[in-house]
Amino acid sequence: MIANSIYEQFEKVVREHPGKTALIYLGLRYSFAQLQGAVEHLAAGLCRLGVTKGDKVVLYLPNCPQWVMTWLALQRLGAMAVPISPIYTPTDLKYMSNDSGAETIFCLDTNFGYVAQVFHETKWKRVIVTNLAELLPWWKRLIGWALNKIPSGKFDAGGHVFRFKSLLEESSVSVLPPFKADPFDLMEMLYTGGTTGLPKGVPFTHILFLEAAAEQRAVSERFIPKGHDIVIQGGPLFHILGQQVGLGAILSGDTLVLLPRMNLDGLFDHIERYRVLTLFGVPAMYRMILEHDRVDQYDLSSLQYCFSGGDVLPVEVAERWSKKFGKPIYQGYGATETCGRVSLTPMGELGPPGSAGKVTPLQIVKVVDPDTLEPLAPGEPGEALVSSDHMVRAYWNKPEETAQCFIEMDGRLWYRTRDIVRIDGNGWLFYLDRSVDTIKHKGYRVAVSEIEAVLQEHPAVISACVVGVPDEKVGERIKAFAVLREDVKGVSAYDLLKWCRERLAPYKVPQYIEFRDMLPKSKVGKLLRRELRAEERKRFEKTE
Repeated sequence: MIANSIYEQFEKVVREHPGKTALIYLGLRYSFAQLQGAVEHLAAGLCRLGVTKGDKVVLYLPNCPQWVMTWLALQRLGAMAVPISPIYTPTDLKYMSNDSGAETIFCLDTNFGYVAQVFHETKWKRVIVTNLAELLPWWKRLIGWALNKIPSGKFDAGGHVFRFKSLLEESSVSVLPPFKADPFDLMEMLYTGGTTGLPKGVPFTHILFLEAAAEQRAVSERFIPKGHDIVIQGGPLFHILGQQVGLGAILSGDTLVLLPRMNLDGLFDHIERYRVLTLFGVPAMYRMILEHDRVDQYDLSSLQYCFSGGDVLPVEVAERWSKKFGKPIYQGYGATETCGRVSLTPMGELGPPGSAGKVTPLQIVKVVDPDTLEPLAPGEPGEALVSSDHMVRAYWNKPEETAQCFIEMDGRLWYRTRDIVRIDGNGWLFYLDRSVDTIKHKGYRVAVSEIEAVLQEHPAVISACVVGVPDEKVGERIKAFAVLREDVKGVSAYDLLKWCRERLAPYKVPQYIEFRDMLPKSKVGKLLRRELRAEERKRFEKTE
C-alpha cells in the first residue's frame, strides 16, 4: 500500500520502528523517533522564517544528517526540495536557483562563499548554513578540529543568514500547520543535462517517488525484509540513484549509514563496523574497491546485496567481484526523468552477462527505430521509450526540450531516453549505447552541449565539439575539439581548460582539448559528433 505522501510514509515507519536506528553518521546514531523529532523542530524553524507549502528550497549540501533532516522537513511543510551538487560553481548555483524560483538555500560553511558571491543575483530571502561536524558531540568536534579533520569556512549569521542548529533548536513545534499533502503534489526537482546547454529541472510528485522507491526496495525484499536492512550510502543524495536506494531505505524502515565523502578505507571500515548488508554505487566504485591495495584488511562478509547503477557495469568487473566476494553485483538501468528504475535485477536471479535487469512492473518500455520511431521486432536494438501512469510529464520551464523528449504515441505519453537497448525473449534488458549528446563520466550524466556552450563563450573559439572517450576506470573521459579564430594567437589548451574550470563543475571539465581547423558537419550544418566519437573509439581499440 503506497502512502499519499513522503512524510506520511515516514510517519508510518516511525510508528512501526520508533526505537530502531534510522541513521548513522560518523558514529552518531538517530533512532526513527529522534530523527522525526529533529525534523519537526527544523520544520518549525523554517515555518517561523516564512517557508510555506509550495516554496522551492535548494539543498547545496553533501551527504550528512542535515541533508536528510532538511529533505524530510520540507516534505513536512509541503515545500519542494531542489537538491544540487555541493561542488557546483556559482554559475550553476545561480542558474538552478533562479530557474526553480527558490527563495531559500541550505549550504555548508565551506561553500558559503559561492552563495554570497551570487546572493544578490538570485531570489533568495534566507540562507541556512551548517558544518559537516555540527551535529556531532562536542568532544568529537574538538578532536576533529585538533587533528584538522573538519573543513570549515567563515560566515556571519544575522540578517538573511541563519545557523542550521539554531533552527533545529526551535523550542515549539506548535507553529507547524496541519500536515496535508496530495499524492500528485510536486515534492522535489532534480536537475539533469540539457540539449541546449542549460540543465533541465525534472519535477517529481509524491506518488512517483514512492512508487519508484518501492520498486527499488522490492528487488531485495525476499532476502532482506523491510526494516532489517543496513544500507551504506554509496552515492550522493542529490542523485536519483542515491535517493532511490538511500532515502528509500529510511522510507522502508531500514538503517542508512552516511559518509560525508567517498573514502574507500572509510567505506570499508563502516561496512565492517556496522555489518552493512546493502552496498550501492556506480561501476567505477566497484572497480576502485577491487583495485584498492587494503581491501583485504577489512571484513566485508556482511554484504548481501550489491547494486550498480548510473552506467554500464563491465562484465570483467562483475566477474572479478563475484570471484573475490562470492556474491554478484546486481544491475539496473534508469534515468532521472524516469525517477530511476526502468529495469532492475531481482536479488537471487542471475541475468545473462551484460544485462541490466528486467523492466519493473510499473514501467512500460517500447523499443523503436530512433529515426522513425517505428516499433522494432522483439530482440532488435533500438531507442528505449519509457512510460508509466505517474511519470514525469514535462521539464520545468523548458517547453522546447519537453516537446523533444516527451512524445504522445498510442494514446500514452512516452519519455525518449535516447539510449539504445535491446530486450531479449526472457525480458532481460541490455543497454547497448547512449545518445551522442551525453557522456557518462564517473556515474555522472554530462550534457556535451553545456561544455560546448562554455567553450564557445571564449572569445578565441569559433566552434567546439565534445565527445566521450572510452575509459575502463571512469566509463568515459571528456574530450573537447575546438576551432580557433584565425586572428587569435597564443591561446593554448591550458587556457581553455582554465576557462572551463571557472565555469563548470569539476566533473564536467574536459580532460583533453584538441585543436582542429574545422569540425565535421552534415549538409544542413549540424555538428556530426558521431564521426569524432567513432575516431576516438578506433584509437581506444588500437591501444587495447
